[in-house]
Formats: sequence, structure tokens, C-alpha cells
Amino acid sequence: MAKPQAADKRNEQAQAAIESALRTLDAEGSGITALTVSLRDGLGAPFAAAIDLIKAATGRVIVTGMGKSGHIGNKIASTFASTGTPASFVHPAEASHGDLGMITKQDVILALSWSGETAELKNLIDYSRRHDIGLIALTANAESTLANAADVALTLPQAREACPHNLAPTTSALMQLALGDALAIALLESHGFTAIDFGHLHPGGKLGAQLKTVGEFMHKGEAVPLAPLGTKMSDALVLMTAKGFGCVGITDAQGKLVGIITDGDLRRHMRNDLLDARVDAVMTKSPKSVRPDQLMSETLELLNATKVTALFVVEAGKPVGIIHVHDLLRAGAA
Repeated sequence: MAKPQAADKRNEQAQAAIESALRTLDAEGSGITALTVSLRDGLGAPFAAAIDLIKAATGRVIVTGMGKSGHIGNKIASTFASTGTPASFVHPAEASHGDLGMITKQDVILALSWSGETAELKNLIDYSRRHDIGLIALTANAESTLANAADVALTLPQAREACPHNLAPTTSALMQLALGDALAIALLESHGFTAIDFGHLHPGGKLGAQLKTVGEFMHKGEAVPLAPLGTKMSDALVLMTAKGFGCVGITDAQGKLVGIITDGDLRRHMRNDLLDARVDAVMTKSPKSVRPDQLMSETLELLNATKVTALFVVEAGKPVGIIHVHDLLRAGAA
């Protein structure tokens, strides 16, 4: 009888954990909803002013904050930097012991404090006012020391923490992070920051591989299986087999890609006189292709969508290379 009772208790504990998680997500979701409503109302104007202040700065965004606000600030600084807005995190306590020297007149400061009364921020606030360095406050208290000192105050709406005691920074931290992300993406879009730019800042790992271009990995020159219109299928099959991509591209008199023959085309046209036929009658016309400057991630999506294993790389209508799904695997993009 003990085993069923133990199983029932585990089930009760599991259900309690799930219910707790749902309450947390509901509470934090309500904070994001409140932030959205606020941005459509009073917070919108200072948000736009903060964007203008950051864009006007010729230096970096210096993000700062203590405790959980500091951890969130670290992430916001990292997001800024990775999306085209140079940024650094400066710990406010360390700033009072020499790191103020890391901040220049060309910079703008984004200071996070839910209460706006964080003691460790005082010296940094004073330094920004003394040297006329732009200061943006991200706080929930519009009447706080930080908000009153700032050039722009981003006042977050009040929201209940997910913590049952309404103490541990949870909902508030998420709201700070969300508004930081909103600033970063608005700046990204205003700068015209592209996926290629993103790739230059993220060269490592799978993300870096997906942000590389086809031209960096494609096969070119003699490795590309191409045959002109009018070629006999017997010759095309020899070429197709020798090159090892499972296809052959068909070009017209101007050297432009007009068709492709794959294993699937061979099966569809299987007959006794297939080897004597011309490629013109067997090829699939207007095949899908990619550009040399196309991202590997886009190429992977196209390969998956068309259910093929190789794509010709075309420039001005002419094939300049071929890329195979194995190339994406080797590059770490798939």
C-alpha cells in the first residue's frame, strides 16, 4: 500500500510545481502587458527621447545597475553591443573606485534602479551631471533621485512580483530586460543593421555559421556540373555521376542556367531510349537557385522547403557555383 501513496504524493508535488510555474508566468506576463500599455501612452515619448539621446552620442552606451538590476544591465549592454550599438557595463560600486574613468563625455549612461534610490549610483549620477554626460534613468519611481537627475526618465509601471511575498525581483527584472530589448531593437532598426552586420559580430558557433554567405562555402570552377542544351542524356549522366552532386545544371547559349536534371527527373523519364534523349526534354526548367551573397541560414530554409540536396549558385543568371547540404553540415549551419 505504501507505493501507491508515494506515487500519489509525487503527483501532488508535481502538480503543485506546475501550478506555481503558471502563477509565475501569469504574474510576469501581466508585467509585460502593463509595459506595453504604458509604451502606448505616457512612456512612448521618453522612450523616443532615449533613442534620440543614444543616437546622438558618438561614444558608447554605459549601462549600470546594482544587484538584479546590474545583472539585467549586463545583458542589456551585451544585446546593445551585438546589435550595432557599442555598449559596456560599468558596475556602480567599482565606478566609485576608479572606473568612472571608463566613462567619457561622448558616452551616454543608462542607469537601472527599480526604486531609483540605489545609493551606489550617487557618485555615478553626480559624475554624469558634472561632466554633462547624457543620463537615461530606467526606474519605476518617477519622483526618485535618479529620475529627477536624468535627462530622460523611462518610468516603468508598477507590477506585482511573481514572488508570493512580492519581494524577490522577478516581474520587475523581466520588465527591465524587455524595455532594454525594445531599446536595442529600435536602435538596430534605425541604424539599418542587417543580418550580414549581425554575422560580422557573431562569427562563432552555429549562429555564426548560419550568418556566413553561400559564396564562402560553394563549389566552383570545374567542380560545378554543367551541360549545355542539346547534350545527350548519356553524356549528362556521366557528368552527373563524376561530379557527385546528384544533379547537373543545363545552360543556354549565353551560359545562363535554364534547367536542372536530378535523380527525380531520371525516375520520371525512365524509358528505353532515355540515354539517347536530349537534356532539353528531361530537365526541370527554371530551377531554384541562390546568390553568392545569400546567407547560409536562408539557403538551409530553401533546401528544406524544396526538399532538394543541392542548389546552383547564380549571379546575373549564370551559374557560378553549387552548394550541397553536406557543405552546410560541414560549416555547422545545419
